[in-house]
Amino acid sequence: MDSRTEPAEAEPEPAAAIRRPSPQSTAARPPLVRELLLVVGLFVVYKVGRQLADGHTAEAFRNANRVWDWERTLHLPGEGSVQGALLHSDTVVHLANTYYATVHFPATVAFLVWMYLRRPVHYVWARRVLAAVTAAALALHLTFPLAPPRLLAAAGLVDTGQVYGPTVYGAHPATDEMANQFAAMPSLHFGWALMVAIGLIAATRSRLRWLWLLHPLLTLLVIVGTANHYWLDAIVATALLGIALAVIRLPRGARATEAHGLVADEASDEADGAAGNSGVAGGAGEKESVPELVGARR
Repeated sequence: MDSRTEPAEAEPEPAAAIRRPSPQSTAARPPLVRELLLVVGLFVVYKVGRQLADGHTAEAFRNANRVWDWERTLHLPGEGSVQGALLHSDTVVHLANTYYATVHFPATVAFLVWMYLRRPVHYVWARRVLAAVTAAALALHLTFPLAPPRLLAAAGLVDTGQVYGPTVYGAHPATDEMANQFAAMPSLHFGWALMVAIGLIAATRSRLRWLWLLHPLLTLLVIVGTANHYWLDAIVATALLGIALAVIRLPRGARATEAHGLVADEASDEADGAAGNSGVAGGAGEKESVPELVGARR
């Protein structure tokens, strides 16, 4: 007499049980509503502050002449050399104006959204750095109003936004109610673009991640070529960002922790696929042989 006992087949775990959110992604990601309110609040404060810095026309032009002289003393290249290259083609100038008018905010918002969803620890760090740089920039706008080179007669540059379009500024800076045109230093166009590149380089592992530096490089050429900023505006923005990065450090081990979360997600995906395949295989055709526990003959 043979005594054979077959073990009961183990029920496959549901995909929801296999794929659990990593503790890092749930613990480190701040509440969405709070973050939205915080970011919108910071933006409103910044816009209001820029408007408060308006109305210092005479001082802004005096400072513009000072900055122009400082650049010549430092032997910085003339902004006109970059603009001269753009002016060889109406299409290139129009594209540069479009880039200046449309890329700045959407690129930064997209960066923050991606970081929030995929790299929450890096997101908190990046948001703090951007807030610190923006606050420092606002303080400079209030204490050092500066007319951009497109408004400075000594620069001899073309206001490409007004001539070729599109532009985000009114034709008469003193009466422009939409934007403060006397807040050229520092250039947040460049400062934010540089932080976007640095943040993505720090948060990703691709060998091509250094190509993100093309964003601030292109931004620099655009802001100078369209005569919206001086070279020194970008240099000061870089210095402020450097100070903020030195003070607000990325938490140690953030890259390793979030990389571990990605590996766990990938493993979950593979487990989901394996569970699905085994279920299909078991339901179609002949069952595979099941190991048996064979008892001793009696």
